[in-house]
Amino acid sequence: MVGDMKIDLKKDIKIICIIVLCALGMALNIKTFVRTGGLYPGGATGLSILLQRIAERFWGVEIPYSAVNILLNAFPVYIGFRYIGKKFTLYSCLMILLTGFFTDLIPAHVITQDILLISVFGGIINGFVVSMCLSSGATTGGTDFIGIYLSQKNGVDSFSFVLAINAVILGASGLLFGWDKALYSMIFQYVSTQVMHALYRMYQQDTLLIVTKYPQEVAHAIHDVSSHGATILHGEGSHDHQEKQVVYSVIASSQSRQVLEAVRRVDSEAFINHLRTQAVIGHFNQPVRE
Repeated sequence: MVGDMKIDLKKDIKIICIIVLCALGMALNIKTFVRTGGLYPGGATGLSILLQRIAERFWGVEIPYSAVNILLNAFPVYIGFRYIGKKFTLYSCLMILLTGFFTDLIPAHVITQDILLISVFGGIINGFVVSMCLSSGATTGGTDFIGIYLSQKNGVDSFSFVLAINAVILGASGLLFGWDKALYSMIFQYVSTQVMHALYRMYQQDTLLIVTKYPQEVAHAIHDVSSHGATILHGEGSHDHQEKQVVYSVIASSQSRQVLEAVRRVDSEAFINHLRTQAVIGHFNQPVRE
């Protein structure tokens, strides 16, 4: 253990390999879809591209992507170290540095000139890469740090708030370079956000209502898998008028599959109502990043 960071060599090497692939994917997306379509992905990436284009258009100066991106990520990285987790932030710094390096290194390549296809498929790739990066224990930087910080602090999914921040970048790009690219960038960002919602579910919650003959055992199984507690409710069946036990629990969506499998192992005949939770008010045990 170094400081407050745990060292697991095999796991760390695996994460670093994933980060390298994510950085390469992000850079390829920037140099193919994003550059070709003249789009603005949002966050630090979009702001970096916007500043590059401003410098090139108005001052005739080409600024390296990596230099701008690293500068813009300075404050979000501080938030990461201060409030989220040191190891998580170090992985994220590696992602930021590698993305900048690959973006400056890889030559531009045109796959298609159709801007709608660019917006949709570029958004899909961006959302997939960001989700893969977050799931491995890192982030692409910028507003991702802010979104994760707000999610941990408030216990809700705050990527919609990040989308609102990106609207400011789109407004500036529309005023300076035309509204057509800004509007297509909105499609890009919307698709990217929807892919992230589908693939990355750490800060989303699910509610479980489980009718079972073994309430204590089911509650223990939920806690063993997710570290979340449960409430046991006493009821009566409307048809047979027999006493029923209902286990009520709210868990992280990312843990739902493992929890349901554990419940089924305890009681294969349990009746389970699995619901998406809009918001949780009160204490909810969020996973802590290293």
